[in-house]
Amino acid sequence: MSRSYRSGEVSRTEERQLAVASASLGPWRAAAAVGALGGGVSLGLDAVTGEFGLAVVAGALSLALMLFFLVGGAGAVLGGRDGARGDHRIRRWARGHPWQVAIVPAGVLLVSDFLMRQILTGEGFFGSLWDGLWRGVLVAGVIGLIGAMSGARRRA
Repeated sequence: MSRSYRSGEVSRTEERQLAVASASLGPWRAAAAVGALGGGVSLGLDAVTGEFGLAVVAGALSLALMLFFLVGGAGAVLGGRDGARGDHRIRRWARGHPWQVAIVPAGVLLVSDFLMRQILTGEGFFGSLWDGLWRGVLVAGVIGLIGAMSGARRRA
């Protein structure tokens, strides 16, 4: 860990590294389970109604990705117990900078959703980009608000 982190002075590069490290400490196994469950239910409901095709699969995968990154990112900004896996200083930094941490899962969601739609559907470039973008903004907003409200509650 660099000297600047210990003294409280953090460069932009170090902030990005801390945000990625913080996001990596989320509950990603639980997030995978929630994402798989949500995507599976979505796919099942579409199959029951008689609709099926790559667009339906893409919609279910998109929902699964959104739930996965939402649960994992929210867990990262909430921090969990200090005795949990990972560096408690990084978890403390994440609790103090929820919006910076929220950008990481939102950005990865944007890219993965865009690529998945480009591969599985006939959707155009800008349509896929728009779908990924609004989902990423939604995930960033929810994760950031959860972290900000949690931090305000701890200070009160």
